[in-house]
Amino acid sequence: YFGLYALQHRGQESCGIVVNDRGVFKTHKGLGLVNEVFNERVLSEFGQGRIAVGHVRYSTTGAANINNAQPLVLNYIKGTLALAHNGNLVNTAELRSELERTGAIFHTTTDSELIAYFIARERVNAHNVEEAILHTAKKIRGAYGLVIASPRKLIGVRDPLGLKPLCLGKRDGSYMIASESCALSAIGAEFIRDIRPGEIVTITKDGITSNCQLCQEKRAHCIFEYIYFARLDSTIDGINIYDARIRAGAALAAAYPV
Repeated sequence: YFGLYALQHRGQESCGIVVNDRGVFKTHKGLGLVNEVFNERVLSEFGQGRIAVGHVRYSTTGAANINNAQPLVLNYIKGTLALAHNGNLVNTAELRSELERTGAIFHTTTDSELIAYFIARERVNAHNVEEAILHTAKKIRGAYGLVIASPRKLIGVRDPLGLKPLCLGKRDGSYMIASESCALSAIGAEFIRDIRPGEIVTITKDGITSNCQLCQEKRAHCIFEYIYFARLDSTIDGINIYDARIRAGAALAAAYPV
């Protein structure tokens, strides 16, 4: 809750939290701000979960309605997945058409649901959920930071170009993944590092593992993160947002003096 509250600037349309309470995924989502959708009673009903995923939404693909609120929860043959997606895919129409031809029925109009469907479909023949995510990541193109909860794992995925930010933190033996470091500061967590572009990070009760098969040298950071989306006290890929804006202003003044 406090992590989402600190990230409220990233989306004010809807929000949601999914908690894995001993294998049972409990969900609460709604239209509005974090402090409007959640209260102490709602939070107390989540139980004693050890894995949770939260999301605040600013619509890019898909209309502003409750069906498009995240995280998305999928129940499928291998169990349950909860997925939160920050970003925008550029091959949405192609992916949607492929799924429609195989009989998929959609509940939302978002590109995020396509990602969840492909992960579920790939998981049927994959050895583990990370392999399914890797196969899906090779299909999707665009900007994405993903946080995914399976029955026993919390997984973070960053697009290979690093368009969207994602970082890793720790507090009292618990690990967390967030779009911005300000969410970690809000709950007194230690910032460990930025998740590398293309990296898949898996957190289990045994610790953290990393898969960098999609990592590459080419980078293409989203300029909107630095001038608009991110909070002033956040640091993305080693660059403080406030400092970046000051330097951008100086560069603008030098290029276009008045």
